[in-house]
Amino acid sequence: MDLALAPETLARWQFGITTVYHFLFVPLTISLAALTAGLQTAWVRTNKEKYLKATKFWGKLFLINIAMGVVTGIVQEFQFGMNWSDYSRFVGDIFGAPLAFEALIAFFFESTFIGLWIFGWDKLPKKIHLACIWLVSIGTVLSAYFILAANSWMQHPVGFRINKERGRAELTDFWKVLTQDTALNQFFHTITAAFLVGGAFMVGIAAFHLARRKHIGVMRTSLRLGLVTVVIAGLMTAISGDMLGKVMYRQQPMKMSAAEALWEGEAPAPFSVFAIGDVDKGHNRVTIEIPGVLSFLAHDNFTEYVPGINELNKAAQEKYGPGDYRPNIPVAYWGFRWMIGFGMASFGLGLLGLWLTRKRFLLPPGLRTGEDEVPNLVLFRTKVLSPRLASLYWVVALWTMLFPLIASSWGWIFTEMGRQPWVVYGVLKTSAAVSPGVSQGEVLTSMLVFTSLYAVLAVIEVRLMIKYVRIGPPELTEADLNPPTKIGGDDRDPDRPMAFSY
Repeated sequence: MDLALAPETLARWQFGITTVYHFLFVPLTISLAALTAGLQTAWVRTNKEKYLKATKFWGKLFLINIAMGVVTGIVQEFQFGMNWSDYSRFVGDIFGAPLAFEALIAFFFESTFIGLWIFGWDKLPKKIHLACIWLVSIGTVLSAYFILAANSWMQHPVGFRINKERGRAELTDFWKVLTQDTALNQFFHTITAAFLVGGAFMVGIAAFHLARRKHIGVMRTSLRLGLVTVVIAGLMTAISGDMLGKVMYRQQPMKMSAAEALWEGEAPAPFSVFAIGDVDKGHNRVTIEIPGVLSFLAHDNFTEYVPGINELNKAAQEKYGPGDYRPNIPVAYWGFRWMIGFGMASFGLGLLGLWLTRKRFLLPPGLRTGEDEVPNLVLFRTKVLSPRLASLYWVVALWTMLFPLIASSWGWIFTEMGRQPWVVYGVLKTSAAVSPGVSQGEVLTSMLVFTSLYAVLAVIEVRLMIKYVRIGPPELTEADLNPPTKIGGDDRDPDRPMAFSY
């Protein structure tokens, strides 16, 4: 059978497509929930209308996004039983535990309190209603943590034993699964990257409206919040990425070497800026390198030895038996660079935007603008960008919102494909995890159906987002500005139905 159409290959493609598609919604859900909660907190504390308008605007986009995320996530989980039954049978005792906690605790938080937040605008006092969106935000973070703990166990299996009589892995220490350094570092990196996505999303949409001189007060606030989020999250993503890289090197040295196309071990080991290699012959034909940087990424110094792909592959063959234990080198190499490149570009553009739109006290009086005016883009103390360059900046800011999303997607592709040929590192190979009774035609059919369905959902998502982005923040009603002071609403209108007053 052609390897490209083998059930294992098709099952991997199907899971990869659904996972990457689902993950497009995850970081935006996590970050928008917290940013929306922050804006509503500002409204409760200051009673300024711009914060309430911003809360309702970004809350609407958050709801559209989380709805699509839930739908695609449910479909993803079905595949464990459909295409990966041998995996589920072997590690279900361990992998299912954090997923069960995610459903029982985190998803409970999200589903319960998001309902109260949606329908409680005119039935709950301000502070109780605010607590609901914060609990939704906590739920999204908890959900991410439990799922990342399950994934981290696949990257670095701990707290288990192999029952040879039953032919399966059994959980022995659930706390160790939840708190191992892989899970903690991966969680830190994923959450900071999620806020990079959300901040850039906010920057892009605010730039769109400011370029059209629409909803200026709300969008000035949103732009600054987004830029600050991008800069802080970008810096924290780089720090957490360095920490995770060192953990990855200790636990999966092959992934680190594959990310750098380092075929032979070196001391000091260079960071590869660009390389064209020959996978069959196991060497690079063209390479541009920065000496010593890979040693620093792996060991925190610029001189230590880092083993190469060929050496690690030979060691794996001696430990696990004959076979090729190298991941897809081109995907690992370029995925790592796309992740870093788009992440750094997002941070750099955020830093530039924060400087161009800096606070009034850093500007001379003649260049200061009011809250209802589009901010001047000031490069130097008395140098304002020309109208042409200002227009270019707003366009670049708009497109910036895609950069962290691309970086996050490639980061996960690198994380998962760099682990191959293992589905559970050092314990279970991917080839041994597929469902034995599922045929080539069945996997191909389901993959085509899911991909077509996701294409339709993508059109719906994009159209809904564009529609409500164009509409902008809503006009506030008297009920919006004067929420009830007790649960259930005020006596002045006892029969008024609960409504999400958009």
